[in-house]
Amino acid sequence: MSLPVYRGPFGRVEAERLLWRAGFGPRRGEARSLAAKGLDAAVHSLTHPGPEKLVGRPPRDDKGHRLAPADAWGHDHLWWLDRMVRTSRPLVERMTLVWHDWFATSNGQVGSQRLMLKQNALFRRRALGSFRDLLLDVTHDPAMLIFLSGVENTKDAPNENYGRELMELFTLGAGRGYTERDVREQARALTGWDSDWKSGIGPTNFRFLATRHDNGVKTIFGKKGRFDWRDSCRLCLEHPSHASYAVTKLWSYFVPVPPDRTTQAALEKLYKGGNYEIRPLLDAILRHPALYLGPAMVKPPVVYTAGLLRALGRGIDTDAWVWLDDEAGQRLFYPPNVAGWDDTRWLDTATFRGRWDVAGYALQPSQLDGKHRKGATLPLDAEVLLSRALVSIGSPSLDERTKEILIAFAQRALGDVGKDDWKKKSYPAMIVNALRQLIAISPAGQVS
Repeated sequence: MSLPVYRGPFGRVEAERLLWRAGFGPRRGEARSLAAKGLDAAVHSLTHPGPEKLVGRPPRDDKGHRLAPADAWGHDHLWWLDRMVRTSRPLVERMTLVWHDWFATSNGQVGSQRLMLKQNALFRRRALGSFRDLLLDVTHDPAMLIFLSGVENTKDAPNENYGRELMELFTLGAGRGYTERDVREQARALTGWDSDWKSGIGPTNFRFLATRHDNGVKTIFGKKGRFDWRDSCRLCLEHPSHASYAVTKLWSYFVPVPPDRTTQAALEKLYKGGNYEIRPLLDAILRHPALYLGPAMVKPPVVYTAGLLRALGRGIDTDAWVWLDDEAGQRLFYPPNVAGWDDTRWLDTATFRGRWDVAGYALQPSQLDGKHRKGATLPLDAEVLLSRALVSIGSPSLDERTKEILIAFAQRALGDVGKDDWKKKSYPAMIVNALRQLIAISPAGQVS
């Protein structure tokens, strides 16, 4: 059973979509360079990246100081956003974000930026590897042990939090092949973890203690045994409902409509036959016709922010991105609940204001000033001004209808120039600034 592969034109537009779906959008000229490789080589370059190289200036806060992601308020968000902006391995960083949403853990409950950063490193390390290895690592990850009560789960007082979410959200899907008894028995299998509290450090020394573990016989999915936490993960991976859930959920991060039956079956076969490896699935999804011919996807807020900064060649130089992204609906390390972010809220009347503000802050340092342009003069020509605006923000592709609306806007603004010399000098720059903002918040700017 073979998987469909996109065989249509692979030009700058298609390369842009690939870079937005599998990363954080293109830097200047990157879409054309990727398109020149052809689809297969382009996808291979994303799924088989070389060593990490962070491109550009290191991040700084408002005062020009280096970031302290484990300590200072909001610096964890800035630190990770910086990696998204400067990374040479966009798919690795994008999958780190995917796993953060899949295994959603919030510092609101964990209370330790240090442990959240450690979990973040785990997601990055396992980004394109085996889901089996990832699941095992997450199950005894310190941040997760705190977030879903793993260190409170003992043989004398079993806690069902992680056992339930392990099946409902992480491996099988709600109500898909497990019972309340399975939840209780999973909780027993997952007992045994403990930690210490050290002043000035917080929770530390996470470890498994046999004395806290229920070593009795459990019955999970109709199977009996003296199961422990490793067995708990294994039984979920071997469950008949797992492959379909994992494939469908992974697909949903890249394509907004479900896969057809043939694709679903082929991906499940690839996943199960490949020892739960993620990279082959990504290779197949990123080359699938549905990614290029299907409907557009709304960019998550941090992806939108990182993409703007990449296109502008601007690094992290202000603390504002923390509250701006939060206003747009996504603060890193603080998903709203264990189910992760609700992507149906990415664009609504509340969060759109945040996106407008993100664009304004991103564009402000490079705004044109009609009074200080070193003698250069912009023509009173709407199409030229639109071209100038596009070039200044990385030349993103726009559909013809959007171009028509933007040109019409520029023409109306130019109609107010009249014979005033100061307007002739100042209005073109002001119009370019306005066009850049409108491009950034247009439908073409919000979706890929």
